[in-house]
Amino acid sequence: MRARRADWLPPVVILVGVLFFWEAAVRAFDVPHYVLPGPLLIAETFRKDSALLLSSLAVTLRITLIALFFAALGGAILAFIMSWSRWLERSLMPYAIVAQVTPIVAIAPLIILWLEDDAALVLCAWIVAFFPVLANTMAGLKSADPNLHALFRLYGAKRWQVQSWLEAPSALPYFLAGLKISGGLSLIGAVVAEFVAGTGGAATGLAYRILEAGYRLQIPRLFAALVLLSVAGIAIYAIIGWVSARLMARSGLSIP
Repeated sequence: MRARRADWLPPVVILVGVLFFWEAAVRAFDVPHYVLPGPLLIAETFRKDSALLLSSLAVTLRITLIALFFAALGGAILAFIMSWSRWLERSLMPYAIVAQVTPIVAIAPLIILWLEDDAALVLCAWIVAFFPVLANTMAGLKSADPNLHALFRLYGAKRWQVQSWLEAPSALPYFLAGLKISGGLSLIGAVVAEFVAGTGGAATGLAYRILEAGYRLQIPRLFAALVLLSVAGIAIYAIIGWVSARLMARSGLSIP
């Protein structure tokens, strides 16, 4: 309990201190709420608009989780395929790197033009989240002990047996580390895609609410939506970290 308290107590103390001085500064300098609202006003705005903001968050999280699932699945599968031969890795890795380094803001308008709304948003978030899983899984597959590789060859193991019983367990901690990174990136990709799409209607994401609040100078609602996005990102990271720790504890491995 003391170790756990030492982990979460300092960030909480810093957060409380920042919120206190933020609220005090806004009141002392009489800052207008449309310039910088105080934490109490943001909390009150969230209380009043919670139904609207939470429904929009549900849309964004749905896009995020679908993209994260396909990023994890596609990244792991492609890593295993590329690990079959150097030729496949040299042939496919440059395209994965191109997809990673191309700004999603630049290609999102084209994707949204070509695909349906939900499919376009998922694809944009997937592009952002895909590469960390691929790169980390590839690194994990290559991290298997060379001596064990030689032992498997000595006993005449087939390639799929080497991957299943040697390389896959070695790659698991790396895969989970990449998944923790991709969790936040998939949320970022979904938000960026929603910003570009800028679609309204009943099923609008939280990014659209931020745009809407900015256009209407409803700055307290904008801050409330931003805080909600941050909490969602922290929750995704924490949940993936918790699941990863449980899997690693069962397998007796550690995340690099």
